[in-house]
Amino acid sequence: MSKQVQDAYIVSATRLPIGKSGRGYFKNTRPDEMLVKVMQAVLAQAPGLDPAAIEDAIVGCSFPEGEQGMNIARVASVLAGLGPTIGGVTINRYCASGITAVQMAADRIRVGEADVMFAGGVESMSMIPMGGNKPSLSPLIFERDENIGIAYGMGLTAEKVAAQWKISREAQDAFSVESHRRAVAAMQAGHFDAEMTPFDVVERTPNLTDGTVNVKTRTVKLDEGARPDTSLEGLAKLKPVFAAKGSVTAGNSSQTSDGSGGLLIVSEAALKRFNLTPLARFVSFAVRGVPPEIMGIGPIEAIPAALKAAGITAADLDWIELNEAFAAQSLAVLNDLDSKGIVLDRAKVNPNGGAIALGHPLGATGAIRAASVIHGLRRTGGKYGMVTMCVGAGQGAAGIFERL
Repeated sequence: MSKQVQDAYIVSATRLPIGKSGRGYFKNTRPDEMLVKVMQAVLAQAPGLDPAAIEDAIVGCSFPEGEQGMNIARVASVLAGLGPTIGGVTINRYCASGITAVQMAADRIRVGEADVMFAGGVESMSMIPMGGNKPSLSPLIFERDENIGIAYGMGLTAEKVAAQWKISREAQDAFSVESHRRAVAAMQAGHFDAEMTPFDVVERTPNLTDGTVNVKTRTVKLDEGARPDTSLEGLAKLKPVFAAKGSVTAGNSSQTSDGSGGLLIVSEAALKRFNLTPLARFVSFAVRGVPPEIMGIGPIEAIPAALKAAGITAADLDWIELNEAFAAQSLAVLNDLDSKGIVLDRAKVNPNGGAIALGHPLGATGAIRAASVIHGLRRTGGKYGMVTMCVGAGQGAAGIFERL
């Protein structure tokens, strides 16, 4: 028996500041602790909601092992005090894990299987390296040429996109400078305040003199990666990282990062039962595949599909979070869509900067940027917003929200 589709509403959305991996805010902070904080924060933003009403927690994570293994969604939901009756599942679509978690949670509500869901993402690239602790590629990948792209590092795919779509080094660097400029300006204007939950980082060091442990706590409130001194001249001095004669550098690539974000998504019945005020409506989602060796171009397939499902056009979008995995792929996506008549207003694309400046904690990014879209629309009065990104192994994803 088919079920009637109903609307899914976001009633709270937040994220933590994004830290630099390896040496930043969260280098010694466990990812489950970050996720616990996000879960508690979204509940605090929905007063009146009984935590026991949450039926499931769906959490995206690109490398769910080690400190972020053992089904971190379920572990964190229990540690956050949501109660033992709440389920938890950790899902992986690489960089689109977080937005896929949002889509899956919303769909549970839209088909009438749930009334209250948590959706989010978490990633510690400080504790779990890119590729995981024990990367192991299938030998079958190397038996056919068309599959070898699965084994390419992300940087090499960016080089291939830059070459095929003719994106110059100068254009990539200029795009990166603008990402930092917008991010710094947004921080100075307080534009991240509504979407951000501060986090108390606790640092413990042994005192070898008396055998005690020194405890130091500091509160972090802003993303760590944006640099006000970024310049074309400075970026031009950087050498290519992935190809000897390439154009992709550390300066025009996203920053490896640590972070977490989350949303509470409910049905209309739950809105009325708990007297909740919706921030936004989940409108549509699409995912499409592309050749793995040019994975960065994935949004050119996903965006038109998500727009069609939403029944709107690109001109209707007031806020667009296009994840900046690399400047090369971001520019290729924008230029390619332009050529097809799907024009994304550059002023509305990453108005507060993107991953090149703010960071990209992989599986958390989709949920983080969903919070950015929702609060950005509310601050500016826009109606429709989109989160979109390329995905490792050759995919693109896009999700659309409507401010209420």
